[in-house]
Amino acid sequence: MTITGRSAMDGAQSAPKLKRVLGLPSLIAFGLTSLGILSVVAVYGAGTEISDGHLPAAYLAALVAMLFTAHSYGRMAKHVPVTGGAYAYASRAFGSPVGFMVGWTMMLDYLFLPMVNFLLFGLYLNSLVPVIPQQLGVLLCLLVVGLFSVIGVAWIKKMNIVVVAASVLVILVFLVLAVVNAPDLSFDNFAQPLTLGEGGVAPVMAAAAIVAFAFLGFDGVSTLSEEARHPKRDVPRGIILSTLFAGLGYTLFSVAGSLIAPEWRSIVNLDAAGTELMQRAGGDVLMVVFVIVNLGGLVLCGTAAQMSVSRVIYAMGRDRILPGALAGLHPRFRTPYFAAMLVSAVSLIALVITLEQAVYMINFGALVAFAVVNLATIKVVFFDLGKRGAAGTMRNMVMPLLGFTFIAWLWTSLAWFTYLLGAAWLAVGAVIFMLRRRKAGGQVALSFDDGMAAEEGTVPAEPGSGEREDARTPGN
Repeated sequence: MTITGRSAMDGAQSAPKLKRVLGLPSLIAFGLTSLGILSVVAVYGAGTEISDGHLPAAYLAALVAMLFTAHSYGRMAKHVPVTGGAYAYASRAFGSPVGFMVGWTMMLDYLFLPMVNFLLFGLYLNSLVPVIPQQLGVLLCLLVVGLFSVIGVAWIKKMNIVVVAASVLVILVFLVLAVVNAPDLSFDNFAQPLTLGEGGVAPVMAAAAIVAFAFLGFDGVSTLSEEARHPKRDVPRGIILSTLFAGLGYTLFSVAGSLIAPEWRSIVNLDAAGTELMQRAGGDVLMVVFVIVNLGGLVLCGTAAQMSVSRVIYAMGRDRILPGALAGLHPRFRTPYFAAMLVSAVSLIALVITLEQAVYMINFGALVAFAVVNLATIKVVFFDLGKRGAAGTMRNMVMPLLGFTFIAWLWTSLAWFTYLLGAAWLAVGAVIFMLRRRKAGGQVALSFDDGMAAEEGTVPAEPGSGEREDARTPGN
């Protein structure tokens, strides 16, 4: 890939940088917070009904499938260790037009992912304290998340760890109490939800398509490459481990649910199955603790999502594909606060839309990003960097293809409205890109800056002092 055009940011070497403060535990905690361990309750009812009581098996199938895409993110995070996630990876693999469109589509996902958390926060807070209107809860969560996004990762990483620990503790307590209070504890009741039922594989895989969306968010770790102390080592591990741990947490919760309610049709309200299951296992005390921990998780999950999208916007502003002002960093916290404030302003839409409408927005953007990252792994790592051989072919060709196949299959589960909305969003993005390129006077530059260390004969994509403007990366 030839890098042409003017430098993305004049004086990039002396420009303020994002703080490198995150180690592996913090990255895992961020990933788990982005995923929202207790988000399993949001799809418990639908997943249980579709799988006919075999939700744990559906979660295991979805986990295995999603790990292929998480693996692709990890490979790209190792070889393209810069902020921007799928935007940066698509730009490196396929050039700035594709990179922009992927980044633009990611914003459809990331802009509305915080709104889902705001809406759920309002719902749960209203259920816990009915005198607080749902809309007020939404606004309160939005403001807190906006503040945390400006303060930055150095301030909230400990909060992430606390909330993740509390969420895991709630799941473990729920599991223990479900075993103790199970109406009919037997090996068959424990193992049966983990196997295929009378309907065979079809109901389980149909449910896997639904619960797979509970894994949306692990890719947020990839946007923190320039804030990780050892990005090429820790970011790939953080992506894989957070996905794996979240999947195991989801599975344990669903196993506990099947123990405390072996006949899933006995659940009065499948849409609110989480609170009902908690009440059955541990009474009102556990239910209230669950709601409180879930409220904290929703705040930090919203923060993680907002931090992710603000870093994508920051990267696109730094490349001058979006206005350069969006690449401004806070003088004290060194966070992209202009981008974060823009996201908060857009998030006010949460006051007038429904939860279902927000979910429609998320699914399209996430699946586009996941599909392209799988393909980018093949292009960059297998072809450009020549990581082949038996092991290389498996890791850099076969596994990304399996990940892409699963994501392509998930596209078939989307509602028709999602395709219409996605096409309109892409059309707007194409117009914006053409206008930005015309203003820039030619091809918009890709900015991989000095955060992307040269390795095994590669050269930084951004020409530095004394390098030719048409420098090429090996393999192209």
